[in-house]
Amino acid sequence: MKISVKDFNVNFLNNQILRNINIEIPKNTVTALIGPSGCGKSTFLKSINRMNDFSKEFHKEGTIYIDGEDIYADDVDVVDLRKNVGMVFQKANPFPKSIFENVAYGLKIHGLKDKVKIFDTVKKSLKQAALWDEVKDILNSSALSLSGGQQQRLCIARTIAVNPDIILMDEPCSALDPISTLKIEELIDNLKKDYTIVLVTHNMQQAKRASDFTSFFLDGEVIESGKTQNLFSNPKMEKTRDYILGRFG
Repeated sequence: MKISVKDFNVNFLNNQILRNINIEIPKNTVTALIGPSGCGKSTFLKSINRMNDFSKEFHKEGTIYIDGEDIYADDVDVVDLRKNVGMVFQKANPFPKSIFENVAYGLKIHGLKDKVKIFDTVKKSLKQAALWDEVKDILNSSALSLSGGQQQRLCIARTIAVNPDIILMDEPCSALDPISTLKIEELIDNLKKDYTIVLVTHNMQQAKRASDFTSFFLDGEVIESGKTQNLFSNPKMEKTRDYILGRFG
């Protein structure tokens, strides 16, 4: 398994957010995390690249393994971990720089100075993000001049430019129109050939369309996990069925 989560618990002060999470995420697949607001999906997502470490109130128990390695072990380089586990947020957050510099930023931060290699990597990343044809003639324009959907694909290009193994996506389409959402979903399907993707979404149809596996979170627990088609067509748990049918959440 690419990601294995064993008996994982998260507390912020005395508030328990995640309870005994056990999930297996295979390599080169898309796993959707579904569930109502406040059920722990985003906290779990941020635990995979240790973004929760920024909070002094964060406390965890249990283990998350990536490729068999405990990511919370004392000898883990957290900077390297976050390079290997990229994050795409709910709202597109391009830097106030040019389109080119947005994608090149991570490369330069990590010490790459060869201008040819930087350009080639930027071009490749924009192509992978299905954005190159739209921006190849305006690379020096401000990233903030792009549409919302283009900005989100730019952020995906920026993420994959540093060559991660895993991409975490926290509701990447929630602020986008239906056409832009479809482009992002098509992009996710293409990207899983090269990356393992974990996708938080409130959109049941998006989870069905875009993911191979789905985990249903409720009140900090995983109620049910399985192949997406099976979970939506024949859920084993009554709570899962009720949520999918819109009876709560």
